[in-house]
Amino acid sequence: IFPHQASAYLLREDANWKNTMSRANSSSTAAWWIPFLSGAITTLTTCYILPKLLSNHQNENNNTPSSSSTTTTTTSRSLTTTSKKKNDILMDSPTLDQRILRKAESALQNRTSRLIIVVERCTNDHNYSAILRTAEALGVQHVYIIAPQAMQKTLKGETLEKGEEEGEGGESKTLHRSTGQPVKKATDAEIKDRAQHHLFAQRALEWLSVKEFDTTKECIDVLRSEGYQIWSTDLSQEAICLTRDGLLPHSHGNDSEKKEENLIPEKLAIVFGTEAVGCTTEILTASDKRVYLPLYGFADSLNLSVATALCVHQLFILDPTLIGAMTNEERVSLRRKWYTKLASQRLVTKKQKSERSHLVRQIRVCEEVQHRQVDPTKKDIPLKPEQLAKLEKLPLLRKQLEEMDATLEQKSAKVIEELVHNPPQPLGDMRRADEHRTSYVGKKTKKKHGEVWNDMPATAYYKTQEESSAAFFRNRLDP
Repeated sequence: IFPHQASAYLLREDANWKNTMSRANSSSTAAWWIPFLSGAITTLTTCYILPKLLSNHQNENNNTPSSSSTTTTTTSRSLTTTSKKKNDILMDSPTLDQRILRKAESALQNRTSRLIIVVERCTNDHNYSAILRTAEALGVQHVYIIAPQAMQKTLKGETLEKGEEEGEGGESKTLHRSTGQPVKKATDAEIKDRAQHHLFAQRALEWLSVKEFDTTKECIDVLRSEGYQIWSTDLSQEAICLTRDGLLPHSHGNDSEKKEENLIPEKLAIVFGTEAVGCTTEILTASDKRVYLPLYGFADSLNLSVATALCVHQLFILDPTLIGAMTNEERVSLRRKWYTKLASQRLVTKKQKSERSHLVRQIRVCEEVQHRQVDPTKKDIPLKPEQLAKLEKLPLLRKQLEEMDATLEQKSAKVIEELVHNPPQPLGDMRRADEHRTSYVGKKTKKKHGEVWNDMPATAYYKTQEESSAAFFRNRLDP
């Protein structure tokens, strides 16, 4: 029995004792033992039986898990399961073999062709490079650029000939596009800054598919022929909020479940316009939807590259199936291209690197002379004999560079062909462990910020298996 039952028992005994006493008073004195017996029973119950029952009940409570301990156990079990799942995923580590290929395969498995980023008439180099980096980082393979700003690929100013004075500090130089057409003036500081951003953009371009269009109409026609719906980012009151609640009333389908499935079309091109004024009337008129992200501050717009990142990430949240949506044929084609590039970077010797760098510098100098030749501001200035000699060398230098690259590419393609059809297991998580994180900045920058960056994991240097990847590719070459 439990304590509450013992209490009831005592109450009953007390009642019985009172009844007994009442009967005893009405009976003869021969029944004197009856109240004595009742008192003895009550005393035994109070002093011995009840404490024993309470002790047993407490022991049972100690042996039975409480709600809090049950919760703790469940949480512990949940954490163990999560840890096991994480351990089942192939994580990056310093000693992992084929790291560079596994990382490439991981990026490839998450690439999407269902979504295209379209940039219309962007006028800022920083935004161009940032958008390209955003596209690459988020796994959007295709970027279409309408009327790109005319800038020389190297983003370098003219090389001054001997005898010409170089401008001090803020004096500007003329920037040219690849055709030699002068575009705009830029200071030395701007040129260096643009060159840095262009470097980052170039690294992203190695892994992206970028198309350029001279007019908006050309881009619209191509998107329609490829079966893409066009959504333009817009801040007008006609735009739809890029959220589930905003898109749901405008989705297709007879019921809510069907509409939920059609929030994001099977193929979507999202357009971002000029920094200051947005998209053109032409693209807005041709769009299937105008969309915007809700803002809650005084600023009514975001930086173009920031808006691109937020909108693309929001689309992935609305429809996670966008991630990794690519045909197997395109994936194999990209794998062959990427693996060949990675192998080429590691099969080239130091001597070949030096020779190629020297060749590229020569070509660049010749191209700068070529730009001067078509510069309207200097058309009346005749070229010097040494400049004409450089122009004559340009076709030969370009041919040498093409042959050098073709030989290396052919060798690399042979090395990776088997891997294209039998790739290594991709990384489930591309983050690096602290013990071998590295920062992607130059030695001078590290030295400059050395004190500030002290004890930060990403500034440490750790020798990893990646450094032996060159040997991996070379060993696959036929002797």
